[in-house]
Amino acid sequence: MKRQDFRFSHRMRVRWVEVDMQKIVFNGHYLMYFDTAVTDYWRNLAMPYADTMHQLGGDLYVKKASVEYHASAEMDDYLDVCMRCERIGNSSMTFVGAIFRGDELLITSELVYVYADPVAKKSQSIPAPLREMLEGFERGEDMVQLHLGSWHDFQKLAAPLRTEVFVEEQKVPADMEWDHDDETALHCVVINRMGMVLATGRLLQHAPGVARIGRMAVKKQMRGSDLGRRVLHALMAAAKERGDTQVVLHAQCSAEGFYKRSGFVPHGLIFEEAGIAHIEMVCQL
Repeated sequence: MKRQDFRFSHRMRVRWVEVDMQKIVFNGHYLMYFDTAVTDYWRNLAMPYADTMHQLGGDLYVKKASVEYHASAEMDDYLDVCMRCERIGNSSMTFVGAIFRGDELLITSELVYVYADPVAKKSQSIPAPLREMLEGFERGEDMVQLHLGSWHDFQKLAAPLRTEVFVEEQKVPADMEWDHDDETALHCVVINRMGMVLATGRLLQHAPGVARIGRMAVKKQMRGSDLGRRVLHALMAAAKERGDTQVVLHAQCSAEGFYKRSGFVPHGLIFEEAGIAHIEMVCQL
């Protein structure tokens, strides 16, 4: 089994608490590593797990979990936990996993999940949308669609996510979240194969040749994926296409690193907006 056999991998570092008296990772922790990687696998499918299972009316339960040990991981090792969906049956699916330290194979695993009614706890057929997402991901397909358009086009899609992220999660007053700029802005939304909106943002004309990006929101379960970056780059590309040479934005300080990785640089002093620390950032197109 080799690294290139897997499309998906989850990188982690061995912690002190996971090492036993033999100074190697305690054998039971490897199953936790695989289970943690499966959670990140769903994120790579652009699939908020709980919301998706609620929409489908079922849930996944572990039927079998096997681990085979080839070599041991040690304290501070960087590990790549690789997973792939190997088989999808009528009501069950099999995942194959492998843990690598560099190119060295340490551990292999097989996890079998059964799709079942969460109330009756009885197995049922895997829904077609879930099957198609799994098969599409393993074929290397893009798991989302990105759309640009007006507020008239996307209000019903973007508004609930912005409410969830800004008003409910970050406690921004509703009267500060909604303004007339939405009506003239170019909006971006990212939608998964279940029709769920996972990320959004908007583009305004700040001044001649200067664009302003704002209202960047990513569903909590999808943070750490590339969806926020894709929204940001789509809006930057739209600004450049219409002739803008510069983009400005007010970044929450906690997200400053995210914007720096896309070429933005801080400008001016930190200030508060809706009770949250922000800094203005600028990028030349």
